Amino acid sequence: MLDSLRRGALNWFAKGLLGLLVIAFAVWGIGDVIRNVGRGTLATIGGSQITVDEYRQAYQDEMASLTRRFGRRLTNEQAKLLGVEQRALARLISAAAIDHHARDLKLALSDQGIAEIIRSDPGFQGPDGKFSKELFQSFLRQIGLSEGRYVYTRRQEELRDQLTESLLSGLAPPQAMIDALYRYREERRVIDFFTPDFDKLIKLNEPDDAKLRAYYDENKARFTAPERRKINVLLLTRDAAKQRISVSEDELKAAYDSDKQKFNIPEMRRITQLTFPDKAAAEKAYAELSKAENFAEAVGKLGFKESDIELGLLAKRDMIDSRIADAAFALKQDELSQPVEGQFATVLLRVTEVVPGKQRTFEEVKGEIGDRLADERANLELQNLHESIENDRYSGKPLKEIGEKLKLPFLEIADIDRTGKTALGKPALEQADAGKIAAAAFSGNSGIEAEAVELPDGGNAWVDVLQVTPETQKPFEEVAGDVKAQFMEQQRRTELSNLAAKFVDRLNQGEAFETVASEAGAKAEKTGPVTRTTSPPGLTSNAVQQAFTLPKGRAASAPTTDGRGRTIIRVAEISPAPDPTPEQVAALKTELNRQLQSDTLAEYIGGLQARYGLSVNQEALRQALGGERGAEAPLIE
Repeated sequence: MLDSLRRGALNWFAKGLLGLLVIAFAVWGIGDVIRNVGRGTLATIGGSQITVDEYRQAYQDEMASLTRRFGRRLTNEQAKLLGVEQRALARLISAAAIDHHARDLKLALSDQGIAEIIRSDPGFQGPDGKFSKELFQSFLRQIGLSEGRYVYTRRQEELRDQLTESLLSGLAPPQAMIDALYRYREERRVIDFFTPDFDKLIKLNEPDDAKLRAYYDENKARFTAPERRKINVLLLTRDAAKQRISVSEDELKAAYDSDKQKFNIPEMRRITQLTFPDKAAAEKAYAELSKAENFAEAVGKLGFKESDIELGLLAKRDMIDSRIADAAFALKQDELSQPVEGQFATVLLRVTEVVPGKQRTFEEVKGEIGDRLADERANLELQNLHESIENDRYSGKPLKEIGEKLKLPFLEIADIDRTGKTALGKPALEQADAGKIAAAAFSGNSGIEAEAVELPDGGNAWVDVLQVTPETQKPFEEVAGDVKAQFMEQQRRTELSNLAAKFVDRLNQGEAFETVASEAGAKAEKTGPVTRTTSPPGLTSNAVQQAFTLPKGRAASAPTTDGRGRTIIRVAEISPAPDPTPEQVAALKTELNRQLQSDTLAEYIGGLQARYGLSVNQEALRQALGGERGAEAPLIE
C-alpha cells in the first residue's frame, strides 16, 4: 500500500523485486521450506518473524494493486491463478531477508537523511514545489499510519533500495549476447511438408497366439490388478455443520439493519484521468480538449498514452483521492471536467461509462446473510463435532455408530484403489475430496485407527481399513483383448516410424519432394518464411523447432498433433536475420537486462535464505488462506 501511494511511480524494489521473487520461489520450491514453527508466526528467516496479520495485509495490498490495474476486484479464484498468495508471501520473505542483511552490513540511514528524503518526495510537495505538511498528514490519515511508523517503514524501504540498486545497477548484457539472440530469433526459414495417410499405407497382420503370449510375458507389469481395499468412511463437512445451524429471522434482520450500506451495489464509472504538474497546465489542456472533435486524438497529441490515463471501472470508494472521486462522480457521461486540484495532483476527468448502483432489499440479501452467519458459526460447530467424534473413537465406538448418533454421512466402500476408482473404473465415492480419502485409505492398515483426514473446507474424514486385497497378476486369458490392442498399437507405431524414415531417406538422397509426397498419398505444401516462434497452419511447434536444426535441403519427420502420425518436413530456404532496427536492439537490451537482474536477484535472495534459514508454518499459512476453502476469500476481512 505504501509503495503504490507514496510516490508518482513505484520504487525499483516495489516494481521489480516482487515479480522476480516469484521466479525465485518457482526455482527453489516453497514446499522445501514448509516446516512447523511457532503457531503465532507464519514464517521466520534468521531472527526475523513474519506474522499472519502481516501476510494478510500483504495479500490485501496485492489485491488492491491488481484492482487498480484491471479496473475491478478479482475473484479469489482469479487471484489464486495469478499467484497472489505466493507473491504476497515471497515479498514479505524477501524483504525480511534483505533487512537482515542490511543489519549484518550495519547499513543505516540517519534521521536527518530520511527526513530529507521524505521532504523531497514529489508526492508530498504542494503547488509551489515545496514540502507540504498538510499533504503529508493527509496521506498518513489515508493509510492509517502514525508519522513514526511511516518513517520507520520508509527507512526500511530506502535501505532495501540501496542494497538492491547497488547489486543490480552495474548489470548490462554484452552486445555479443544481444546480437546472438537477435540472429537466433529473427532467422527465417521456408519449410516444405506433407503428412502421409498412414492408416492407408500401413497394413498390419493379425498376430498369432504365440506372439501375444510372448508380448504378455515381456510386459506383465502392464497387466496387473492394483491393490484394492474395503473401507468405512465418516464424513464431517462444512456443509453438514452449517445445516445444523439455525439463524432466526430477527437475527437476519438485525444483521441487515446494522450495516445496510454493506449490501449496496455501488454506482461504477469508467474514468479517464489526465494528470498535470500544476493548474495552469491543466487549464491549457482543458481549453484544447473541450473544443476537440476527436477526444482520443487530442489526448494523444498532448503526449498521453491510453494505458496511462484509463483508470478502469471503479466505485467511488475505490478511488484514493476523495476530491477527485467527488468530481468524477459528479460528471455526466462523456463530460470533461474543469481542472480538479486533488490532494496529490491536478487532473482533468472524463467519464465514459456509468453503471448505476442499487440498494438491495432485505428479501434480496436474506439468503446471503443467512449463509454468511451460518458460515461464521460453522467453525465452532465443526470443532464441537470433531471433539465429540474423537471422544467416541477413543472409547472404541465404530464409525457407523458414531455417524448414526451424530447424524453424519457414513459410507461403506467395498472396493477402492489408490486412484479412488472401483474395479470397473468408476468413482468409488462421489465426493469432492475423494482423492484425499483414497490416499488416507492406502496410508493405513487394517485394524489400525488412523488420524482424521483434513478436508479443504475445514472439515474432516475418518477412514477405517477393513480389508486389503494385494496387487495381483491378471492371467493372459483375462486380458487377451488388452494385450492384442497394445501389441497392435506398438506394431503400428513401429511401422509408422519405419515408413516415415524411408520417406525422409528418399528426400535426403535427392528425390523430388512432390514425387515422394504423391507416392505417400499426400499433398505437398510449403510455408511462408517463418521464425522459430511461428505456428504455420499444418505444422506443430515441434516440427518448426526441428526444421531450425536442419541445414538447407535436409528432411526429417515430426509427430502430428494427435500423435498418431508423422509429418515429413524439408528445409527449402534459409534467410539470415535482417539488420535490426534501433527499436529492436533497445527492446532486446531491456529484455536481457531484466533477465540478468532477475537471475542475480534470485541468486541473492537464495543466498540469504541459505545463510539465515527459512521456515514457514504450514498450519498458519493454511489458516491465513482461509483453510484452503476453494474459492473462498482468505481470512483478511
